Amino acid sequence: MFSEKANSIFQDVIKTYKVLNTVDQPFTNKYDKNDDLIAHLLYRKCWIDTVQWAYEDIIRDPNIDPVAALKLKRMIDASNQDRTDTVEYIDSYFLDKYKDVEVKVNAKINSESPAWAIDRLSILALKIYHMHLETVREDASDSHKAACQKKLDVLLEQRVDLSTAIDDLLTDIASGDKYMKVYKQMKMYNDDELNPVLRGQK
Repeated sequence: MFSEKANSIFQDVIKTYKVLNTVDQPFTNKYDKNDDLIAHLLYRKCWIDTVQWAYEDIIRDPNIDPVAALKLKRMIDASNQDRTDTVEYIDSYFLDKYKDVEVKVNAKINSESPAWAIDRLSILALKIYHMHLETVREDASDSHKAACQKKLDVLLEQRVDLSTAIDDLLTDIASGDKYMKVYKQMKMYNDDELNPVLRGQK
């Protein structure tokens, strides 16, 4: 099933990132886009999420230098744009894959596209990884570990449910029972024609 492949790639990304565990490390995609485009995109997507998770931790340091915080905020904005672009590339992959499917007359549209569901699955992999760390943290209290274990159990259940939903959605699209309709994320804050502050600088 597709979700098994995605979850395996996401876990591999996180494990690979944590070897050096720094946002400054170079990125190398383990998958060639010409050999396995969807694996290439999934790997890239989770790497972006993993780096951004670290960015979000760093910027919450109450003693962070204001100049460094502003620089980091710009990096987070760029990461968000990269994340959105990659999600749209993933949807483009599925649009092309299922372009010849004969859509049934009574076919329905889903509330979100496959790629945005996959986006949630990637972030969920990070939540699971970090919550697991809290359950085995040596300097944490037993009550803290127990509370985090309960949260981890919920996250693991959520991964099963979300994985099943994604697989079901792709099966329905492939059979023509559902169809894809993708709306590009029209982000305005990075666009110097749509953001009034940026527009004012021109």
